[in-house]
Amino acid sequence: MNKSILIVDDSPSIRQMVEVTLKSASYQVNAAKDGQEALELCQSKKFDFVLTDQNMPRMDGLTLIKSLRALSAYKTVPIVMLTTETSDAMKAQGRASGATGWMVKPFDPAKLLEVLSKVLG
Repeated sequence: MNKSILIVDDSPSIRQMVEVTLKSASYQVNAAKDGQEALELCQSKKFDFVLTDQNMPRMDGLTLIKSLRALSAYKTVPIVMLTTETSDAMKAQGRASGATGWMVKPFDPAKLLEVLSKVLG
């Protein structure tokens, strides 16, 4: 079965670019426009990987990661931040929240697929 991935970003163009990249590699893709919508999706469906932005309305990426890590189904699911945030302090907050990794926008599609391959095995 193909791996199921959740993309969380308030930018429709980023969601679309990531979705096209992942679908080209045969991943099943769902998308949410903010952390709140993503959390609701994750409470009813299990994803193999979550890729989230940091700065979004209603719920930011760090809050989403903390919320997902509190759910038993998401304790070990890889969660990677895809964001414009590059500061070491923000990356440290990401690690403390339970992020598996960090990627900076604009993203390289090949690099994204490489990261997915690495964390999904």
